[in-house]
Amino acid sequence: MQGVWQIKAKVARACAAAPGHYHAVMMTESTESPPAVMFFNAADPSGSAGLAADLASCSAVGCHPLPITTALWVRDTAEIFDTIEIEADAVVEQARAVLEDVEISAWKVGFLGSVDVVNAVAELLADYSQVPLVTYAGNFHVLDESQTDDYIKAMQDLILPQTRVLTGNQSALTQLLLPEWEGESPPTLDALMQKSHQLGVQYLLVTGIVASEGKVENVLMSPRRVLLRESFELFEAGFTGAGDTLSAVLTAILANGAKLDQAVHEAIEYLDHCLDFGYRPGMGQVVPDRFFWAQPTEEDDEMPGEPGTPTLQ
Repeated sequence: MQGVWQIKAKVARACAAAPGHYHAVMMTESTESPPAVMFFNAADPSGSAGLAADLASCSAVGCHPLPITTALWVRDTAEIFDTIEIEADAVVEQARAVLEDVEISAWKVGFLGSVDVVNAVAELLADYSQVPLVTYAGNFHVLDESQTDDYIKAMQDLILPQTRVLTGNQSALTQLLLPEWEGESPPTLDALMQKSHQLGVQYLLVTGIVASEGKVENVLMSPRRVLLRESFELFEAGFTGAGDTLSAVLTAILANGAKLDQAVHEAIEYLDHCLDFGYRPGMGQVVPDRFFWAQPTEEDDEMPGEPGTPTLQ
């Protein structure tokens, strides 16, 4: 079965090969609106994580992103220097205005910035309980130390009970699910799944588990069993925005109607390609290329253009 991004890649290349035909089709055939996906996350001016990653990843697999800004990051591609909070009422007003206009197919919660925003977003989610929610555990390190405990408790009490899929790496999930963990080794995947289930989460996707022979594993679990386990080669480069990319594209693929195990498989495969084509726009970390499939291939280079078709020199 072809993934959503694979189909988009073929469409993009077909349009490039026959631009006249593409415009004719667009002008004569009506098309349905793509699934709309709402994202609650921080604005990232470096374009590497947060809403920037959500927007690009969602668009890359054919969905319409609806970005709700929950905080403002002051950052570059290396690190986050500061977080500027946004009033909870302003976050709700952003979302309500769109929700009264656009029907959404899924949504994702990323970094919410403050306990007040967690409370406000949770109340909003409860009004649309039929919409599947993906929650990404990450970026807790940018919270003020005095806020961290209350923020995590609010996430546990208000957001996780409404979450269909909770995802993050083992460290971030431990901080969210078992913040008082003091063991010398990290908690087992079963322990993380058991705790997340107690908090109301339906499924858990643990990413970036370092395995043997330079591999990393990604494991999708239900309370009863492991649903999917996939391994990929460990990249030596340091990336920023990988977690937001994976969680965003998973949300978008679910919005397209895919079953959970297939959606997770496609999302992980998509991320692997994003990392493989990653680039360094600044002096910091590598950013995943969410539109890797639009990069020219050897076949594209060899494809002759139509007579009279302008080309870029």
